[in-house]
Amino acid sequence: MPDVSRTIDAVWKLESAKIIATLTRMVHDVGLAEELAQDALVAALEQWPGAGIPDNPGAWLTTTAKRRAVDHIRRSRMLAGKQEQLAHELEEREGRLERQGRQERQGRQDSEQDDDVLRLMFLSCHPVLATGARAALTLRLLGGLTAEEIARAFLVTAAVVTRRIAAAKQTLAEHRVPFDLPGESELPERLSSVLEVIYLIFNEGYSATSGDDLMRPGLCLEALRLGRLLAELAPREAEVHALVALMEIQASRSAARTGPSGEPVQLHEQNRGRWDQLLVRRGFTAMLRAREAGGAPGPYMLQAAIAVCHAQARTAGETDWAQIAALYGALARLLPTAVVQLNRAVALGMAHGPQAGLDLVDSLVADPVLRDYHLLPSVRGDLLLRLDRGPEARLEFLRAAALTKNSAERAFLRRRAEEVPAGGGLAGPPPGPTLGRAAEGFLGRAELDAATVRSYGQTLRRLRLDLGDAAPLSGLTAGEVARVCTAAWGSAAARTWNRHRSAVRSFGAWAGLDGLAAELERRPEPRLRASAPDPALLDALWSDPGVPLRERTLWRLLHESAAGVTTVLSLNVEDLDLEDRRGRAGRTWVSWRSGTARLLPLLLAGRTRGPVFLSDRRPGPARTPAPADLCPDTGRRRLSYERAEHLFKEATKPLDPAHEGYTLRRLKPGPRGTP
Repeated sequence: MPDVSRTIDAVWKLESAKIIATLTRMVHDVGLAEELAQDALVAALEQWPGAGIPDNPGAWLTTTAKRRAVDHIRRSRMLAGKQEQLAHELEEREGRLERQGRQERQGRQDSEQDDDVLRLMFLSCHPVLATGARAALTLRLLGGLTAEEIARAFLVTAAVVTRRIAAAKQTLAEHRVPFDLPGESELPERLSSVLEVIYLIFNEGYSATSGDDLMRPGLCLEALRLGRLLAELAPREAEVHALVALMEIQASRSAARTGPSGEPVQLHEQNRGRWDQLLVRRGFTAMLRAREAGGAPGPYMLQAAIAVCHAQARTAGETDWAQIAALYGALARLLPTAVVQLNRAVALGMAHGPQAGLDLVDSLVADPVLRDYHLLPSVRGDLLLRLDRGPEARLEFLRAAALTKNSAERAFLRRRAEEVPAGGGLAGPPPGPTLGRAAEGFLGRAELDAATVRSYGQTLRRLRLDLGDAAPLSGLTAGEVARVCTAAWGSAAARTWNRHRSAVRSFGAWAGLDGLAAELERRPEPRLRASAPDPALLDALWSDPGVPLRERTLWRLLHESAAGVTTVLSLNVEDLDLEDRRGRAGRTWVSWRSGTARLLPLLLAGRTRGPVFLSDRRPGPARTPAPADLCPDTGRRRLSYERAEHLFKEATKPLDPAHEGYTLRRLKPGPRGTP
């Protein structure tokens, strides 16, 4: 039985794309096609252990799935007028093929299935879908992977993958995306979307963004299989062959990319004798096919040419960096992204000296795309190290380690930082307090309430990510702080900018750096209008059952208690006395009347601990709140002032003659006796 199960699993991964593609052409619904294909898989699991594995298991699955599709068509009332015609055409076609020779029939079926698989590939990678949804749907439909397998590959839960796939199918249905090959006018865009998804899958396997392992070989192999399949289905597309060449050559280095403990090994330090020469030759062959297809070099062609330059060099010292730098220059003109420019900086540093590379990297530090990209400080650290600027390089490696989510890379970058002399020829941390420790000390003061810690923490977290936890506090300058704040909040509203400016000033005063905010000018804020919203209209708003219960309860409580917004948001369930209609927030008591008393029990829904007012979603792993701000029952965090303010402004726009909405501070308490 285990051998049969493994055989079925292998056959399914090989044949599922063809089966689903064929069924999609028949029923015109990719979701239904997958269900019918799964029915055939279940039938195989039930019948093959007893009856034995058929001579042609793929054909058995296809035939079984087709029969279920015909049965569905016949049963469908929506297709009542077409069922006889479809069934007749199918039977006539199968009879005609049966009368033909076996080889001709197989060739025609294979050709038809190939077209269907190509259609399915374009469908699952359609631009109307989000990138993550495209990747998940492609691996599901064309890779035959289960939701659990995809979840393990991308380090998410199976439920998340299932939701993504279901949402993708719904989106395709809502947009009525046809199961057809794109026309000539839209082919470049659609093909680019397919190639993007395949390369995304490969890159996630080749250099995992998170987790403990540097690589996930299963994803690399799946991307290679999809790329080779696409190359067979679209043999005249140069960019398809170029992507295959790029992936083949990059995959050839897999065995040499990690050391004995799984640590990363940089390209120039790799043992090239461990490169897989079969994959290298396959990459060269794919590159020749790309060139034979003709046309102007596209982005994958240029990247593949760079990979070929590396593969042709027998040693790292023989690498033609001038040629690679020129290719990156051409790629940057064709694809002027920040990541391409960062890679170009590496090539320039190798071809024309580290200062040339550093000049380009320094021009990229303000780019928002690279703000949290760990390779930016990593590359900068390499270039600084080659310029004998060890202390600066060490800080960059530590900052890169703080930004990466991959454990293997984090350990590698920290080790590099420890090996760099910090000054005076001695390795180790810089003397004196660092930015990271100072920020933790500042936020850990007892006199700061939770809301203030959360607000200040946002500002300091950005400074720590951009400047590095290990940055010496004494070396922190107003210019560096202004650069970080401008990049992060330069286009934000005046109130948001001033809030972060205030946080910098408070931190600077506490740390003895009074001029830290000297280059952050305060921005004038629009004055609040003297008028407040009409109480009658507000009463209708928070009595409207269409308004979420949380918002209705919060606004009613603010109106009835006249307490401050931050005070009300800091209320905890365990500190409420529902019978006496009051609660304690720190040292402040908040009381309410009958309107709030009716809503609070509904909002709490039996909860006995945690914040009263909760956010909509659970926090991500990188933003775990303090235990006091986390509900132990739901896992959700305390509703922030900023979010509450946004919700109120959006809800009150229709009540505001200026259509700007009102702030929570404009809420006025009702007269005593108002219910």
